Amino acid sequence: MAVSESVPNPVSRRLKIFSFDPGLASQYEMAGISEITINVPWEDLQAGPIGEYIEVVDIDPASNALYRPVDLDDPKLLAQDGLAPSQTNPQFHQQMVYAVAMTTIGHFERALGRVALWSSRREYPKGGGYYEYFVRRLRIYPHALRDRNAYYSPSKKALLFGYFPIEVKDKFNTPGTLVFSCLSHDIIAHETTHALLDGVHPRFNVPVNEDVLAFHEAFADIVALFQHFSYPGVLRDQIARTRGNLANENILAQLAQQFGRAAGRGGALRDALGAENPKTGKWEPRPPSTTALDHTMEPHDRGAILVAAVFGAFSKVYHARTLDLFRIATEGTGVLPEGAIHPDLAKRLADEAARVAMYVLQMCIRAIDYCPPVGITFGDYLRGIITADHDINPEDEFGYRLAFIESFRQWGIYPRGMRTMSAEGLMWPTGAEAMQDAGVTTMKQDEIDKLFVALSDADARKTGSRRPRRTAKPIQFKPWDLEGDRLKTWKDIDDNSRALWFWLVEGAGKNLAKAAGLVLDDGKKVPATVFRRNGRIAVEVHSVRRALRRTAKGSTTSDLVVEITQRRAGYFDPEVQKAKDKQANLAKSDTGDFRYRTGCTLLIDPVSMNVRRVISTPGDILDNDELERQRQYIFEGGLSPNNAYQAASRDMSSREPFALLHRHGG
Repeated sequence: MAVSESVPNPVSRRLKIFSFDPGLASQYEMAGISEITINVPWEDLQAGPIGEYIEVVDIDPASNALYRPVDLDDPKLLAQDGLAPSQTNPQFHQQMVYAVAMTTIGHFERALGRVALWSSRREYPKGGGYYEYFVRRLRIYPHALRDRNAYYSPSKKALLFGYFPIEVKDKFNTPGTLVFSCLSHDIIAHETTHALLDGVHPRFNVPVNEDVLAFHEAFADIVALFQHFSYPGVLRDQIARTRGNLANENILAQLAQQFGRAAGRGGALRDALGAENPKTGKWEPRPPSTTALDHTMEPHDRGAILVAAVFGAFSKVYHARTLDLFRIATEGTGVLPEGAIHPDLAKRLADEAARVAMYVLQMCIRAIDYCPPVGITFGDYLRGIITADHDINPEDEFGYRLAFIESFRQWGIYPRGMRTMSAEGLMWPTGAEAMQDAGVTTMKQDEIDKLFVALSDADARKTGSRRPRRTAKPIQFKPWDLEGDRLKTWKDIDDNSRALWFWLVEGAGKNLAKAAGLVLDDGKKVPATVFRRNGRIAVEVHSVRRALRRTAKGSTTSDLVVEITQRRAGYFDPEVQKAKDKQANLAKSDTGDFRYRTGCTLLIDPVSMNVRRVISTPGDILDNDELERQRQYIFEGGLSPNNAYQAASRDMSSREPFALLHRHGG
């Protein structure tokens, strides 16, 4: 046996990156932390780099150039942890986007307990319906644009990074020099998060209320921000500089410093803690405001409030978990002496900050499995955070859930219609609770078990499933191999969705469907505007995914995460809506002025087959009040105060919503 065959693959590869961006590297006092080496999960790579998840394509259209791809499997690069950080070397730019994107993917997979999948590519044939195609790799273009922009493209399944010349002249900027967004850790992590979230919730790109796009931006910022805490050297440095008080100004809570300064903002693109006072020129903390959301509609600004609420929760837990260290260091006074804190204290504080930050990040990512499939609101997200954490850590020894509730309340974030803001009151209902509230009979175990009964292909054809089949073979509810091939996983989602559709609509799960707010064909008259397929009310099971998570006690728990939606044609004129609703049938070509969608997310224990959680939108597809609420949002908008209707309509139908959102360097 050859030596190479007997030696296992490494667990990870080490790669050098800018810890934040080149702007930090140009500051003398930050020289020790501006460049770091991180561990990236090992995989065999082609030049590009091209791996299992990512393909870096370095075309520079503005310069009419194609840059030579970096080969990170070259023995010389392996021996020296990749290329040294460089603003001028395109091959390092390729290395940087790969390393940070893979780090971000790793955080998602650990939190969600499954392999990451990009959103599918769709093709719409002339005869109606659509085909979906597997996207194995997200493409990353480090030099796609000569523009002050960077964005995730849902249509191209790609990240496009821009670069631009600096026009500002100050102590941080030199006019004429270039800023590359692909060298900003925060921008890379932010855009990768957009792509990962789109792979889980494709409907979160459609702005049906003021929180949807703001949530996408906030969530991407949250992941980028808390990823800072996974770099020990940077964290220890900032703990020492702030003397352990992370409520003071620090770069851990700031995003895209170089980009923000070069864009003429005077500081970081966004700051979770505060901002520079334009009158005094000094940084000031931003206190929580319960009314901030009432007058903030622009997605980035509105999303910044959610980021501040999450960081506030982190700060509360960090403060509580380090009180003992401060008592020991100050001999009980709680007041540190003047001067630098002891390196041992800085290390212990950094360890606690990293532990709390990683737990908060996992809470935030895990919660996206506990959100409704459409029309996400900040209040829904809070319920998702609290419920997901309770299901994996019922005791909450360190009070994370209470910290989140208090911080969100201080920022005026709460679910609409809630009677209490307690942890118990915020949790999404269980299947039994939802069925009891809906007044339907609770399912027996044998009815739940029928979900695992194989269906014949003839039965499958009757179900009106969402994708045309390419094979004619029996299907059944399939478990996931969490370390298996991602293409097989993607195919199994389709088969699992078909099996669950049949169980919900034609099988033993009908009562659960009604409890989850789904409208089925049960003889009552429904508006003609409700979408039908093959003459019956359409129920679209978008995905059935497996999640494998580790509990606080070390055991593992597994869930099936099911997303189901229904749709209805909406019209801008309420009188037209009433007339269309009363028609016997709606013309196939009449899709309305906008689409009103409702639905639910179900979490099912695949072992006991108990329905762990039912997460529904506020109203069902027949709810005219919720339909009117969406209509009013389209007209009153908030996306563009000068022309709200046109902005909302444009962004609802846009294939590139993030290009529009980031068009001014946001």
